Amino acid sequence: MSLAGKTIFMSGGSRGIGLAIALRAARDGANIVIAAKTGERDPRLEGTIYTAAAAVEAAGGKALPLVVDIRDEDRVKAAVAKTVESFGGIDMLVNNASAIRLTGTLDTPVKRYDLMHGVNGRGTFVCAQACLPHLFNSPNPHILTLSPPLVSDAKWFKDFPAYAIAKYTMSLFTLAWAGEFRDRGIAVNSLWPRTAIATAAVRNEIGGTDMLAACRKPEIVADAAHYILTRPARECSGNFFLDDEVLLAAGVRDFAQYDVQAGAALQTDLFVEALPGMLPADNMMKPRQSA
Repeated sequence: MSLAGKTIFMSGGSRGIGLAIALRAARDGANIVIAAKTGERDPRLEGTIYTAAAAVEAAGGKALPLVVDIRDEDRVKAAVAKTVESFGGIDMLVNNASAIRLTGTLDTPVKRYDLMHGVNGRGTFVCAQACLPHLFNSPNPHILTLSPPLVSDAKWFKDFPAYAIAKYTMSLFTLAWAGEFRDRGIAVNSLWPRTAIATAAVRNEIGGTDMLAACRKPEIVADAAHYILTRPARECSGNFFLDDEVLLAAGVRDFAQYDVQAGAALQTDLFVEALPGMLPADNMMKPRQSA
């Protein structure tokens, strides 16, 4: 199945995993709304909503870049209205935007707590609430959230509680909405990478440039997202997917194509148990001091 002609409302998406998902959909001829805050270049980050939009258009899709703080209900509603005006509806919502800070309780400023919970939890809710009336009208509606499988083991929470709980809030919405909207035919799923992905978050907040060699490229998550979003919605909901498991089910066997550095040991991502030969997530679970 193709995403040709489908309209995807993407929170974030100016770089990294979100942009990779947008570009994969664009190759099918999808319409992509890049709803993110980065309207001007940041020296620490690659790209803006406008460079992302240009890349989407070059890949074969149609793009609508909108400067949006997804914590702002009115701005999100306005962005959704502009999307419907431009493309006639919304078929899919990708909750990609996220804020991260790997600090313990005593080293997490409250303003950083508010940012993470505002973007991760509130932003996910605000975007879904605004998009749902239009998703109901789509023949194959999907909500896909970039968040980890739900767990109850304290080891995934204890080192950076504020961030962990903010991310798991996104996952709890997947669980809740899959149940709430099952009878309406909306697929609601979460997707998370098995390994660390080469993004600005890894470079700036977690392991620095030294960890990038142990990462996979964002394209592995993009290919997995494409497979999920092209599934029949009524047959695919309430799942907490890992990217490589999705691609294995899709018949992919060559995972070396996604490695940043061929032959390097891969770093398991946060919230995921390591497979044999992979570096354990403990390497990433060392709280930093607040600045």
